[in-house]
Amino acid sequence: MFVLSKFSDLVRIEPSKFSKSTEEALEDEINAKYANKVVQGVGLCLCLFDILEVGDGLIRHGDGSAYINSVFRLIVFRPFVGEVLVGWISSCSEEGIRVRMDFFDDIFIPKENLFEGCIFVPSEQAWVWRTEHDLYLDTNEKIRFKVEQEIFTDQSPQGPKNILAEEGNSGDENAQQQILLHGGSAQNIAPPYSLVVSCQTYGMGLVTWWD
Repeated sequence: MFVLSKFSDLVRIEPSKFSKSTEEALEDEINAKYANKVVQGVGLCLCLFDILEVGDGLIRHGDGSAYINSVFRLIVFRPFVGEVLVGWISSCSEEGIRVRMDFFDDIFIPKENLFEGCIFVPSEQAWVWRTEHDLYLDTNEKIRFKVEQEIFTDQSPQGPKNILAEEGNSGDENAQQQILLHGGSAQNIAPPYSLVVSCQTYGMGLVTWWD
């Protein structure tokens, strides 16, 4: 679920931070820049793990800040496909179930990835697994699921032509998953990183079912 990723960056230290040690100032700036940020193709950065290399500080003309080439490692959230995780149900709809974790919310279980025999009950706003006894998947219940797909979405600024081109490709499977993940509206902005997961094998579903 968590990996260490190596980064290299030119870190800017403002004059107001010069009273701190170099390592402490770098740690603060790196965490401010990367913590809780998604790096495309890498994952959700959580915090600094360690600093491997620190270059000499350079001061640019007209700017009192120091610029330091640094190599460091970050703790990154990026589960692998097939990994089993635990979270909480945040909402249910006819299209599936949205799940959250303590630090990550963009998780979606499409209806086709639920147990065979599951039906959506609109009056309850919940999914029910029809077995010998009805097993409910209710909001705020703790749920175990398996990662099936990860989706990275580039959120760089785009011109009108690019936006029209993306709308024309709305039939793409990833685009459809993003639309479902955000309430069924194509106007909702897709998150930079999201997971499509399943809940249809032994041990999956509400944790209380298997206790």
